[in-house]
Amino acid sequence: MPRPIEALIHVSALAHNLARARACAPDAKVWAVVKANAYGHGIAAAYEGLRGADGFALLDFAEAEQLRALGWRGPILLLEGCFETRDLELCSRLRLWHAVHNEQQIDWLAMHKTHEPHRVFLKMNSGMNRLGFTPQAFRAAWTRLNALPQVDEISLMTHFSDADALRFGQDGIAHQVAAFEAVTHDLPGERSVSNSAATLRHTPRLRSDWVRAGIMSYGGIPDFPEHDDAYWDLQPAMTLRSKVIGLQNLQPGDSVGYGSSFTADRPMRIGIVACGYADGYPRHCPHGTPVLVDGQRSGTVGRVSMDMLAVDLSALPQAGLGSEITLWGRGPKGSRLPIDEVAKAGGTIGYELMCALARRVPVTIEHID
Repeated sequence: MPRPIEALIHVSALAHNLARARACAPDAKVWAVVKANAYGHGIAAAYEGLRGADGFALLDFAEAEQLRALGWRGPILLLEGCFETRDLELCSRLRLWHAVHNEQQIDWLAMHKTHEPHRVFLKMNSGMNRLGFTPQAFRAAWTRLNALPQVDEISLMTHFSDADALRFGQDGIAHQVAAFEAVTHDLPGERSVSNSAATLRHTPRLRSDWVRAGIMSYGGIPDFPEHDDAYWDLQPAMTLRSKVIGLQNLQPGDSVGYGSSFTADRPMRIGIVACGYADGYPRHCPHGTPVLVDGQRSGTVGRVSMDMLAVDLSALPQAGLGSEITLWGRGPKGSRLPIDEVAKAGGTIGYELMCALARRVPVTIEHID
């Protein structure tokens, strides 16, 4: 039989979370963000669960081609735009909308020969300081684009750095909203300003014709641990599970795993689980990182190794060889272990765990009934 580790992708959860994005921003259209192979969930699974979106947003042409091959005929937005001149030909062939965030991209458009003008999203750097035109340069960029016959409609966008929390003890987005609105208030075109955190925390006070449902589409919580999935009514779209493949009985003084980083101070029974950092489980998760054993909470023991980790079975006498271990997501009998809780224990965020799922892990797509 195959190694017992498995990732489940819950298509019904994707559809539920998309509906939550619509409920949070009922007057806006929704981009389902499927970059990074749909945050590790797979483009095909994401498409099945999120096909009710108004458009898909991503980074890679290969993923855009896959969406078109799956039958999507609606808008697809390249969030980082084009990377070289010839990318514009692909945009024309695949009917892609694309971000414009620097002068070189405008130069490429000005030289581009096309029969169909392009729909572009002009990006402002309102304070994130990654991509985009500064507020001082934004209107000049808009004027250049507006004069080009190669450009059809110009939409306006920005990205918030602190929509998930306070910034210096104050509203995390106020300074960026003010910068964006000061420059764009009289410019035509649709706006896209809200990421998942802003959609959940700051609508309806934001004007956003398009919201970008990224992590919330997959049941991740952008402001965890301040809020959890129950608070936002989001469902985990990925479960990582495995089984106990070995048992060990420890006596006081026995150590576990590489480096002997854990030493038992009492008699213990531990289970060895077929999951390690080569499967995408974080090596740096410490002793006690939560897991579910047949739906009951327990924790890891010692270091995570390449192919295995240990869990504490001492308080679970019914657990043994073959017991189901939920590393994150949905467990038996309605139990749940939020991916964000596991990520927090490991000093990271749920986004990284989703995207780090290894290719060697078999994936099962649970289809909508």
